[in-house]
Amino acid sequence: MGREGGAGDLTSERLPRSPRTAPFALLLPGPAQRMSGGDMAKPLLGHRSVEGDPTAPAAGRSIGVLGSGDFARSLAIRLVCSGFKVVVGSRNPKRKAGLFPSAAEVTFQAEAVKKTDVIFVAVFREHYSTLCDLADVLVGKILVDVSNNTEINHHKESNAEYLASLFPACTVVKGFNVVSAWTLQSGARDGNKQVLICSNNQEAKRTVAEIAQVMGFTPVDMGCMSSACEIENIPLRLLPAWKIPIFLSLGLFLCFFTYNLVRQVIHPYIREQKNKFYKIPIEVVNTTLPCVAYVMLSLVYLPGVLAACLQLYYGTKYRRFPDWLDQWLQHRKQIGLLSFFCAALHAVYSLCLPMRRSHRYQLIETAVKQAVEKKMNIWVEEEVWRMEIYISVGIIALGLLSLLAITSLPSIANSLNWREFSFIQSTLGFVALLISTLHTLTYGWSRAFDENQYKFYLPPTYTLTLLVPCTVILAKVVFSLPCIHHRLVRIRRGWEKGRYVKFVLPSTTGEYSSGETSSHV
Repeated sequence: MGREGGAGDLTSERLPRSPRTAPFALLLPGPAQRMSGGDMAKPLLGHRSVEGDPTAPAAGRSIGVLGSGDFARSLAIRLVCSGFKVVVGSRNPKRKAGLFPSAAEVTFQAEAVKKTDVIFVAVFREHYSTLCDLADVLVGKILVDVSNNTEINHHKESNAEYLASLFPACTVVKGFNVVSAWTLQSGARDGNKQVLICSNNQEAKRTVAEIAQVMGFTPVDMGCMSSACEIENIPLRLLPAWKIPIFLSLGLFLCFFTYNLVRQVIHPYIREQKNKFYKIPIEVVNTTLPCVAYVMLSLVYLPGVLAACLQLYYGTKYRRFPDWLDQWLQHRKQIGLLSFFCAALHAVYSLCLPMRRSHRYQLIETAVKQAVEKKMNIWVEEEVWRMEIYISVGIIALGLLSLLAITSLPSIANSLNWREFSFIQSTLGFVALLISTLHTLTYGWSRAFDENQYKFYLPPTYTLTLLVPCTVILAKVVFSLPCIHHRLVRIRRGWEKGRYVKFVLPSTTGEYSSGETSSHV
């Protein structure tokens, strides 16, 4: 949601995120998100592309690489392609020379260290001790630690700090550990462009940052060496920003699936002794998926409504929101994408319904009954119109969700200005919620008032899904009222309730009198 995209939107000043804080906006996952809020997350250098530029300050210098594994080979290839002179140090250079590009010099480790000032240490932590024989020739060198652990917080100290303790006469820089070997070989255009760097030496960080930028990456300063442990944990985390949304969607799916199972399978089995367990793989799942998608979409916009309520209640935008609301707001993109995923699955499942053998049997059975009863026309005008509207509105809703999902991709979002992005994510997103509500209502039609639809006295599933979306829509309507909307706009522009400033007014006698007024503008 944008800063001015709707009554329930959150102002961007509240969260340490990128300026685009729309429901589907890009968010950094987990710890990387927390570290990106300050100045330490700013690129050390500008975003000017200097890849392959021979006039760049770092290009053309000699770079050492210790190691002969996959990452070392990919790193050497990328450095050579970027115009650097690469010297690879190996314990068996003759056997390893064929693995590296011909432009790279492969020699013994001691020789490689002597010929270079910046050395990438591409070996595992367990093998750091094998480099101790090079301690004398490593004095004054810059060592770039690119290693990762196999488990989060596996050691008390980070690999970079351990390397620095083994070679106190060297300057250690942590970096390039979040970049994969595949990204190094294919180039920064096809992978993550950020290279997180930390060190206790500013000059060493700047040197490594220049090298990273010449290679086509964006160096990001993460501070001193104490940040190395956090940087090493980043590649080990599995979808950190997706865990809560995934568990939420799974929880909703299980709840609705169980509810639909009781209504569609268990009830006819107990009351009518009919075996309808064949409905579980397709029909019950297909009934559950739109419920999850619809509720998840409403959960994208509900935190903005709660944020607006808190701003109105406290009369300021500067009061901190509760942590749970902060987390909710930061996961809106993931929740929205999962909503689109469930809606897309629902569309595919719906298209597959006529392919089932059970559906064919039911068609034949219906035709036979019609022939036996000599019914020439079973056309029901109301049902025909209901299904036509229901399917048409559903297609429109899926199309809007597709647009929201596509514009959440960084490559697409970066091509839009703020007003375009806010319009799509906030305005069209709310329109998608309205159309999804219409899709649900046309599906239910008048069946909510049919007592036969209440199996075990349980209401139809779609009536339950309407609770949260209708709450969001009603709140949006209330916030759009001029009196409330005007107050929200003033709050988001800096006005605060109960804040006063003193000023002096000139009197008609030439003297000055003091007065006070509220600080709103």
